[in-house]
Amino acid sequence: MRKINNFLNRHSAAFMLAPYAILFLLFIVIPVLAAIFLSFTDFNSVQFPSWVGFDNYSQLFTNDSIFMQKVLPNTITFAVFVGVGGYVMAFFLAWCLSQITKGPRTLLAIIIYSPSMTGGVLIQTVWSVIFNGDKAGYLNYILMKMDFIEEPIAWLQSEDYLLVIMIIVSLWSSMGVGFLAMLSGILNVNEELYEAGYIDGIKNRFQEIIYITIPAAKPQMLFGAIMAIVNTFQTGNIGVTLSGSNPTPNSAGQLVVTHIEDYGYLRFEMGYAAAISVVLLVGIYMLSKGTEKALSSKGE
Repeated sequence: MRKINNFLNRHSAAFMLAPYAILFLLFIVIPVLAAIFLSFTDFNSVQFPSWVGFDNYSQLFTNDSIFMQKVLPNTITFAVFVGVGGYVMAFFLAWCLSQITKGPRTLLAIIIYSPSMTGGVLIQTVWSVIFNGDKAGYLNYILMKMDFIEEPIAWLQSEDYLLVIMIIVSLWSSMGVGFLAMLSGILNVNEELYEAGYIDGIKNRFQEIIYITIPAAKPQMLFGAIMAIVNTFQTGNIGVTLSGSNPTPNSAGQLVVTHIEDYGYLRFEMGYAAAISVVLLVGIYMLSKGTEKALSSKGE
């Protein structure tokens, strides 16, 4: 018994980490390795995979016109507005809330955070009513009432409007835990730093934000940036949710995530879908590392 107790004491950290390590291995490492392997195969999810080498990647970058002409530009546009724009907006809202008293700040923070907890079904229910393509749609009704348009517009089936609507809806629901983390970071900045800053020559709020607030809240800013990247790709299927089809009408709202679902779950070309997912994984990894490098303090 003493030997068992000594063994457990010596390896207590390993035993504590074992559940997490097992789950991480089962649900992260093994699926990623499986996706990398399948990306070099022709696999229809029924027959045994056959090795094709780099054919899937060659097909993706040279012959998949939808990916190069629609999916990639749409994804970049969506990432810039929802990822970068949402991150900037989250910081701006967090800073604005930090300037008011506790009661109103708490209420407004809950209101701003609430949309991030809504699921795809609720998003579809709320926004589909607003952008309904007939006269009963709220937006069509208002615009026709004000004589801006003569006939209702099928907003969610239109190549001109679908991506814009996707960005609006995604921004509406993007103020999640990253926003709360930045608000917490800003609220916990030492007030003495601001006093010292004004003594050293800071003259306005903009300089205060650049030279004091952002450097002091860098850990929360980094967390918010990572969450913005995750949220951007997590909400990538919003176009399918709103339009009700995959591919979206004329691929107007097609993103990398929905392109993977199209080939993997609808066409059962799992090898090709795995190749797209590997490209997406590499892109997310590079974005995360670049963000970490940009926001991490020197020496960390």
